[in-house]
Amino acid sequence: MNEVRPAILCISTYEKGQAFLREAARLGLEVILLTVDKLRDADWPRDAIARFHTMPEDLAPHHVLRYANRIVHDRWVRWVVALDEFDLESAALIREHMRLPGMGQTPTRFFRDKLAMRQAARAGGVPVPAFTGVFHPDEIRDFLRDVPGPWLLKPRTSASAIGIVRIDSEEKLWRTLDELGEEQTNYLLERFVPGDIFHCEGVTVHGEVLFAAPFRYASPPIETMHSGGVFSTRTLDAASAEAAAIRNLHRQVLEALGMENGVTHTEFIRSDADGSFCFLETAARVGGAYIAEVLEFATGINPWVEWARLVCLPLLGETYTLPALHADAAGSVICLARQQQPDLHAYHDPEIVYRLHRSHHAGLIVRSASPERVHQLLDSYSQRFLADFCAVLPAPSKPTS
Repeated sequence: MNEVRPAILCISTYEKGQAFLREAARLGLEVILLTVDKLRDADWPRDAIARFHTMPEDLAPHHVLRYANRIVHDRWVRWVVALDEFDLESAALIREHMRLPGMGQTPTRFFRDKLAMRQAARAGGVPVPAFTGVFHPDEIRDFLRDVPGPWLLKPRTSASAIGIVRIDSEEKLWRTLDELGEEQTNYLLERFVPGDIFHCEGVTVHGEVLFAAPFRYASPPIETMHSGGVFSTRTLDAASAEAAAIRNLHRQVLEALGMENGVTHTEFIRSDADGSFCFLETAARVGGAYIAEVLEFATGINPWVEWARLVCLPLLGETYTLPALHADAAGSVICLARQQQPDLHAYHDPEIVYRLHRSHHAGLIVRSASPERVHQLLDSYSQRFLADFCAVLPAPSKPTS
């Protein structure tokens, strides 16, 4: 072996994870990126990437494995990371095939497959909405008889609210299942629980949750995805009862699902009917929609950077520890915009710490010592964004990069 630096293979079929790549390179690892052909000229930190490879889109994991086999032929890869949720299965297969550390295929399913994660969470005593797999007609009929509608039909391995269908009648359900045909077993059926949606961004090391930051969405992501409007999320007051409840449930979920090392993005719902919290879904990745930036402004932790550190430092014989934290409140407001380059000059409050520069998007991040001030600003900006910028497009049927 002529390797001087440990090599890490990062897989991403979406343009994300730049901060991870930079930190891994800064720590001294040889960073290898495998992405898709159409992202060859995307905004990657080329100075941090030692070797750059591309492949066609929409490859099955066993085909991605072939590309990985070619890469490791002359490089001793010590770790494999999937920077996006849709690459988790490919990374798990590569680890299993090459006998590398990290989550294999079965542990990965608990952070990828909504049916698997619900079963494991329920078995661990975590409250979840009533659900069933979509396999046997008699089992589905029993579920419909015992669980009042409406219901949600969810893709088991999608992300965010993509592909979710609200079902208001048994007739619509059976018609939808007929249309899905053999694909229907890739879905789960779940009771629709009206309520507020929360999420928690976590860092887990050796099975211990070292860091957990609870947030609350202004509107459920499914509403923003399917009806349009403004996406907004904000940190919770760390001393509040709802923050304590989310942190406790978050820990229970990760213990039940067997998370050992990594970052997570986990969602919960608080029922309008009785105020109880229950688990919705989790992912072994950094939260999207600029949640990483909000988290960094609020606490000093960038989850992309911490993920790189907790993976890379042990490869260098060092121990991972959390950095120093601070405790501010922060939140974001983002929407699709009618304008190619929205003019945000009319938004000039001193709490604004980040302005989104992305074609046909308007977005701001605010920070304050006061959670109430953050809440006030986000509520105001959300209403103004609707009038000033907001555009509505049909919900995508599959993820877009």
